Amino acid sequence: MAAEAATRAATESETTLVVVTGVSGGGRSTVARALENVGYYVVDNLPQALMLDMAELAVKAGGAARRTAMVLDVRSRAFSTDLAGAIRELKDRGFSPRVVFVDADDEVLIRRFESVRRSHPLQGEGRLADGIAVERGLLEEARDQADVIIDTSHLNVNQLRRRIEELFGGEDARRLRITVLSFGFKYGLPPDADFVLDARFLPNPYWVPELREHTGREEAVSAYVLGQEGADAFVGTYADLVNATTVGFEREGKRYLTVAVGCTGGKHRSVAIAEELAARLRHAGLAANAQHRDLGRE
Repeated sequence: MAAEAATRAATESETTLVVVTGVSGGGRSTVARALENVGYYVVDNLPQALMLDMAELAVKAGGAARRTAMVLDVRSRAFSTDLAGAIRELKDRGFSPRVVFVDADDEVLIRRFESVRRSHPLQGEGRLADGIAVERGLLEEARDQADVIIDTSHLNVNQLRRRIEELFGGEDARRLRITVLSFGFKYGLPPDADFVLDARFLPNPYWVPELREHTGREEAVSAYVLGQEGADAFVGTYADLVNATTVGFEREGKRYLTVAVGCTGGKHRSVAIAEELAARLRHAGLAANAQHRDLGRE
């Protein structure tokens, strides 16, 4: 009996479960397709009450079902707001589910619904904004329980797909994965940032005529930014800080870390710093990649 229980526990711990939820119009369908592309068995619009049953079926089926993603939709009649309770139930049975929450700014959601001439599933006789507000209230606890929050306000379909493939596609998907994200402060802070770095203390290449039209991914701009007084110490200090925290984050079960690097417009300084910081983290043996939220917006 004890041997059977041990075998079952080992089997369940080897089953990778991803729970995808988030606001309507945020990109759940794109996330689901991306997970399918990297080998997950995806169950869309699953009632929350059936999460444990689905997990048990994945264990019994084995094979490809050992990597299963469950997409929860607030429109399901069986959907409840007790996602935390459902996640705890899965953990009590030996599973280690990872929760992905897709979000976007209200203004972006409204534009997306209007572009396809659809009403929000919860707006009733009210406005789109009313439906969005109701849904946010229902999903508040789910957002708090998420392991990774992906804000899709400034991501197109291909960028969102690449983000999911980077997070879940590799053999080391259980490792802490670090995204160094450049952004422009004038476009707002990334809501999913764990660390926020401000590179605006460095001279702005925008005011150098021969650099203005180039970006921080190009050698001339990168050399200019990284050659400024304090730039090397800035990158090195934060590389050491991130490196020092990764063991603790992994011990606490965190799998995704976003380090946001900002400058004014997200074109020069933050891009160069993000690329360099990601490179140094990779050199230290960490799974890090650089992404650029606002590059190309100017």
